[in-house]
Amino acid sequence: MKPAALTVERIDALAREMRTAGTPFATATIVRTMDSTSAGAGARALLSAEGELIEGWVGGGCVRAALGRAARSAVARGEPVLVALRPDDRLAAEGAEPCEVRDGMIYERNGCASKGSMDVFVEPFVPLPDLVVMGEGPVARALRALARGFDFRLCEAATGPGAYVVVATQGKGDARALAEALGAGAAHVAFVGSRRKAAALREKLAGQGADAAALAALSAPAGLDIGAETPDEIALSILAEIVQVRRKGAR
Repeated sequence: MKPAALTVERIDALAREMRTAGTPFATATIVRTMDSTSAGAGARALLSAEGELIEGWVGGGCVRAALGRAARSAVARGEPVLVALRPDDRLAAEGAEPCEVRDGMIYERNGCASKGSMDVFVEPFVPLPDLVVMGEGPVARALRALARGFDFRLCEAATGPGAYVVVATQGKGDARALAEALGAGAAHVAFVGSRRKAAALREKLAGQGADAAALAALSAPAGLDIGAETPDEIALSILAEIVQVRRKGAR
């Protein structure tokens, strides 16, 4: 087997391991080169979420620095990016500035002595966010069923940062479940219940030393105000709120 094939095999094996472990990463593939470059079209590399080279070869330090920035951005946004790496004279000829975004491409400066140009496709892998639904009532069941059609990984218990937690215990251990959810440091915690019940729980948990910022950020009653009445409608309003938080970063 040729060295290039061995590298691709290692990249694919490492990528499978990282997907299984739920570790974010990015792959970089050169799709076009112009003039002299140290790596040709088809060359690939695997980069960490922090932009560090893990495996593969796409060029020297100046190339890796640009692709590291692109990898970090792609993983953070969860979207692929096409990088146009150009020396100064070609950037000027194309009327582009470093870090400029044009026609779906990010222009980057290639300061390598070779003065070559390349277009590189950077594709991220970002694990599905965890959705934790606490409770076994009608709303909890409806929410689990509805969420299966969206990009979430359903979990049984409150997890760490990045998770979305819905406390739908509805009278069965509300304070304990809510304390567990708030203590997990989740990205979003919502409580299914009335404003009066939520206020009473906030006061109780505050007295028990719960984090004030987490209590203030609690979404209660859970969900967007769409006039929901049935368990299915309430589940829809909750999932809509979670999607809004995930995509926009705020309710």
